[in-house]
Amino acid sequence: MTARKIIIDTDPGQDDAVAILLALASPEAVDLLGITCVAGNVPLSLTSKNARIICELAGKPEVPVFAGCERPLGRELVTAEHVHGRTGLDGPDLPDPTMPLADGHAVDFIIDTLRSNPAGTVTLCPIGPLTNIATAFRKAPDIAEKVQEIVLMGGAYFEVGNVTPTAEFNIYVDPEAADVVFRSGVPIVVMPLDVTHKVLVTRDRNDRIRDLGTPVGLAVAQMTDFFERFDREKYGSDGAPLHDPCVIAYLIRPKLFSGRHVNVEIETGSELTMGMTVADWWQVTDRPANATFMGHVDAPGFFDLLTERLARL
Repeated sequence: MTARKIIIDTDPGQDDAVAILLALASPEAVDLLGITCVAGNVPLSLTSKNARIICELAGKPEVPVFAGCERPLGRELVTAEHVHGRTGLDGPDLPDPTMPLADGHAVDFIIDTLRSNPAGTVTLCPIGPLTNIATAFRKAPDIAEKVQEIVLMGGAYFEVGNVTPTAEFNIYVDPEAADVVFRSGVPIVVMPLDVTHKVLVTRDRNDRIRDLGTPVGLAVAQMTDFFERFDREKYGSDGAPLHDPCVIAYLIRPKLFSGRHVNVEIETGSELTMGMTVADWWQVTDRPANATFMGHVDAPGFFDLLTERLARL
């Protein structure tokens, strides 16, 4: 099987870091062309630094990392240090990166990569706010028809919101950008909170990763140790949801997930429900389906895959 060409668009974040590691550990399944960074969990200066830290942790300093948009399209930036810590990667003590940022802007890299590859061969994997992707589509409308698929982490339906009563963080940070993406006509697969809240890093699962005995295994275990404190207190759950790696796990083993092809609209007009992903799960409107909205995941299978792949690094 030919590895699927992907660009990871990200705002690391501990769970973003695990998603990047999962991709780097799976070269037979995904060919990571580059990482594009966006402001989100923490400001751009930290997300672009954190992505390079993770590449070096994995022993992959050759992966190009680009800095992108430092604020949403039309709103002030909202960040999540209260969840991810001051650095965005609180937990392990990882050294500053020595690899430089790649030359150029993340948006231009996305545009150039899609234009230089055959149509339908590059998948975009946004696991942060959608600012970079929307900006690329606005700047170069011709690239939308060249995207194989967008597989993103964001939104919620049954699980409602995690940053407001109705909105998930990635969509809420830049709802206007999300609206552009969901109206683009590109095939979209959505990993919402409805799925990610079912992949909980319990103590037993984290111990399996820690027991790998490698620098990557230890760092991931320390990240999730830090990350889970917030969700344990908030939800009273047995562990923290591991959101972003669901995107990469889907590309490697899609049968772990199931959902419905439905219409998804983004609320951009009401401050009460700003950033809500209005998913027509029960198909009660005549709006055309524009996204596969996942609802279920084989959590044990997900963690078996994650642990096996992290052991490679």
